[in-house]
Amino acid sequence: MTSRGPLTLAALASAAVPGLDPDSVEGVVTPAVSPFDVAFVQDHEHRRWVVRSPRTPAASAQLEQSAALLALLARRLTMPVPAVRGWAALPEGGRACVTSYLTGRLVDLESIAPGSRLAAGLGRALAQLHNLDTRVYEEAGVPVYDAASYRTRRLAELDRAAATGRVPTGLLGRWEGILDDESLWGFAATPTHGAIGPGTVLATPDDGEEPDVKGLLGWESAQVADPADDLAPLVGGLHPEALDTVLEAYAHARVERPDQHLQRRARLVHEMQLVRSMMVAVAAGDDTGAEQRAAELRRLDEQLAAEEAAEQSRLPEPKGDAPAADEAPDETSDDAPDAKAGTTTTQPVATVAAAQAAEPDEDQAVEVEPTGPAQPVKVEASDAVDEAPDDGEAPEAAADATDANLDTEATTDAASDADTGQDAGEATDAADAAAETPAEAGEPEQVPVAVPRQGNDHETAEIVPINDEDDGDDIIPVLPRR
Repeated sequence: MTSRGPLTLAALASAAVPGLDPDSVEGVVTPAVSPFDVAFVQDHEHRRWVVRSPRTPAASAQLEQSAALLALLARRLTMPVPAVRGWAALPEGGRACVTSYLTGRLVDLESIAPGSRLAAGLGRALAQLHNLDTRVYEEAGVPVYDAASYRTRRLAELDRAAATGRVPTGLLGRWEGILDDESLWGFAATPTHGAIGPGTVLATPDDGEEPDVKGLLGWESAQVADPADDLAPLVGGLHPEALDTVLEAYAHARVERPDQHLQRRARLVHEMQLVRSMMVAVAAGDDTGAEQRAAELRRLDEQLAAEEAAEQSRLPEPKGDAPAADEAPDETSDDAPDAKAGTTTTQPVATVAAAQAAEPDEDQAVEVEPTGPAQPVKVEASDAVDEAPDDGEAPEAAADATDANLDTEATTDAASDADTGQDAGEATDAADAAAETPAEAGEPEQVPVAVPRQGNDHETAEIVPINDEDDGDDIIPVLPRR
């Protein structure tokens, strides 16, 4: 694996693009297992460029394929895609790629508000991609799979992970059961992005209007496969109501109706992303990273098992018949009830949870799921929602009934998703969602409007000036995309 610093990447950019005279360079901080070195270069004309240098031969092949695909997508998608401007040969083989810099703001998926323009725009953007003819991808030379072969690949991937001994048996049984159910895998393969995430969804700049999706970055993992791959990060990262907004817009924009098992497969792909990250660490010889992923898998196993147990406890008990003769009280014995009291029929006893499930309260309070740590460039509500006072009328079991419906979230750090060239930085603060009480009768429920926050949208090394002239333009400020 060959790694290069920011100054070397700036030199490669200068060699790749005629007339590009670097003035400063920002090196993007990427994980050790990342397949690419990435930097942002600014020239004397204040133009910005993105340079990627592959670290391995496999990454070099990915870069070549994605560049060919981007040239075809630029003429077929309404949203912009990075345009390849030049190549620079590398001493060990392969080439570094220089693309244009797309302005905008990277989106934190967890902060997308239900019913927002951003949520609907994301659904439409994915639908537009999935509506493309698969022959476009075939022409670019990217991988192409049908439903049967893709399911086989998933099974093989799970078998390799099981051989490491790091995957809990509960998860293996759960995933194998879904993969063995052929009725869930009758999907129509579509062109996919393959790396939807916090560092690949680009929103329109903050110009005073509600943001919308501008484009997608990081196309190195694009392939013809299961459309659930692109929805998996949304299933795990979005609030359930925001996910409903995305899926509704997606279904309306699709040429063909999405299959009924799409969301279930997306949930599986999201859960198995931890396995893929673990296998990347194993292949790279990173035992520490592999064990970290294994610990996350164990926590996921415990979480899913607890949720399944909670779901079972909430189901109403089946209505049984009268007690058996040997269990019924003997009316002729001395212990039998007094005849004056008469006889009564024994009724099944329902649990408290079952009674709550069978008789939902119309005034049940809704608890908003916490959105988790915020990313530096995040879309959040413009006005904070204060917690409503407790009027004592909401039932105590409301929160329990709501918690059972919350989707499982698994923290994933796929190495292929972290190297898009315009990655989101580490979180610098945390945002907590406030619990809301039911709206008064006749008053519409207020939904927060997502607004991008100020801040950097990627973690970069120190900006290095290239020239020696003290003209005040050597160092560019670390600013979000405009």
